[in-house]
Amino acid sequence: MEKYRLLREHVEDEERIHLAIPEAATDDDLRRVHQQDYVSRVVSGSLSRDEIRRIGFPWSPELVERSRRSVGGTIHAAECACRDGVSVNLAGGTHHAFSDAGEGFCVFNDVAVAARSLQARGMITRCAVLDLDVHQGNGTASIFANDPSVFTLSVHGASNYPFRKEASDLDIGLEDGTEDSVFLDAVRAGVSVALASDPDLAFYIAGADPYEHDRLGRLSVSKDGLRERDRIVFDACGAASVPIAVVMAGGYAENVHDTVEIHTATVREAARRQSASTTPRA
Repeated sequence: MEKYRLLREHVEDEERIHLAIPEAATDDDLRRVHQQDYVSRVVSGSLSRDEIRRIGFPWSPELVERSRRSVGGTIHAAECACRDGVSVNLAGGTHHAFSDAGEGFCVFNDVAVAARSLQARGMITRCAVLDLDVHQGNGTASIFANDPSVFTLSVHGASNYPFRKEASDLDIGLEDGTEDSVFLDAVRAGVSVALASDPDLAFYIAGADPYEHDRLGRLSVSKDGLRERDRIVFDACGAASVPIAVVMAGGYAENVHDTVEIHTATVREAARRQSASTTPRA
């Protein structure tokens, strides 16, 4: 959890970044994706022991508030991206949450809730989820299965968690130890296919965990490789005139400062891509 505080400290003094504190997601927001009974049990603290174990965090009122804020941050980032072209949530990327259950440190699925929120308000019709975290976005894939309005891409470690994968619109599984060149080829190919679906908005799940020294990643991608990954995504979205909302997702480096450096580079690249006439938002 320390990485979130450190990331904010790294970017809060950047002149071209406007930091905003978003509203927490409401129950109505959450119920656009999550089953009403699941939302009620999370909020009231009546999850079963097995459900709490599956999420990986002990329940507390603070956990509920943080989860709401994380989702609210992605909703606000998506709104700002539609207006400004690029925006970033300094948290988010909780892609293992299903409609009826949390999993893998994910309580609510922020990207799914944000997508449904903007669709419900007529801000977008179609969107693409560019999930480049090292772990497959199984919850996101399940939520949007058979939904032609949302294209789900996941480039991930084939043998990494989750061990039971769901079917995204496009899954590209990579072998343990995959290095920069193969990883970046997969990113280019996957992003190209996803943007061919003609989305009104792209959600970029920019996990830091493909990094070669990540404790949970099992790939061998360098920091330079991850910076190139960011450039590929921003270049492709820019060329297609697709606004992009970025969320941070995973990062578990042996040294937390490596994770923060990777996330900070993503935020700075987003700021660099913002047009000179507007202020990048995070």
